[in-house]
Amino acid sequence: MFGFVGIMMTMLMVFGGFVLAGGHMAVIMHSLPFEMMMIGGAAIGSYLLSNDSTVLKATLGGVVRSFKGPRWNESDHQDVLCLLYHLLRVARENPVALEEHIEKPHDSPIFAAYPRLLTDENLVSLIADTMRSASLNYDDPYQVEEMLSRRIATLSEEALEVPHALQTMADALPALGIVAAVLGVIKTMSSIDQPPAVLGKMIGGALVGTFLGVFLAYGFVAPLSHRLEAVTRKDLAFYDVVKSVLVAGLHQHATNLCVEVGRQAVPEHVRPDYDTLEAALRELRKAA
Repeated sequence: MFGFVGIMMTMLMVFGGFVLAGGHMAVIMHSLPFEMMMIGGAAIGSYLLSNDSTVLKATLGGVVRSFKGPRWNESDHQDVLCLLYHLLRVARENPVALEEHIEKPHDSPIFAAYPRLLTDENLVSLIADTMRSASLNYDDPYQVEEMLSRRIATLSEEALEVPHALQTMADALPALGIVAAVLGVIKTMSSIDQPPAVLGKMIGGALVGTFLGVFLAYGFVAPLSHRLEAVTRKDLAFYDVVKSVLVAGLHQHATNLCVEVGRQAVPEHVRPDYDTLEAALRELRKAA
């Protein structure tokens, strides 16, 4: 919602201020299709050239995510804490029974109770692989923590490729605007024998290229990149919560304490309330 408001406000303030100051939109509108073809086409072409297919496929989804906001909300954080609580209890009470849940998570009734979490393959794999390592006596908490940190760092690098690529495009747009402006000046110089009124319009049209390059870079693409990076980092914090609970479990803390460690690791704006989470855990214990 705020993203669309920001776009409309940017357009209104820039072009509205230009018109109120006595500017004529006719010059901009006349040059806009050609300048957008040169600047936009070159920007898209360089984006295709500088990124692999994985980034290209993820770009559209990333743009949508930047407007939708973070994927995980307070309810999801409570669900993942309940899921980990249930798995830790099974691991301590009946380690053999845990195997069926971590070997085939999509067939596990424990995972199935949280269908939204089950759609994230990275999350499911992170939990299952870590608990499998613990069941194989790879239970040094510090080694597991280092392993989890490296894995989450790899996920972070992959997830942040799209915002970094968009930021690179934003950095390039002003220069591409200059390229378009220079081409406009070349066109103007070839018509130097025309009267001043004609030359003035041609120079004004050439300067539209510089304007568009800067305007698109700092008015749209750079803010979009920054927003997508912020949303991505908030979603990645979800994996840090999982890591906190799993490492606390390897330290052999009480299961309730492991969950509380994870709850404290949740960002404050989506952190589940202690009493609400405790009530959910009580329901799990009754169901068991």
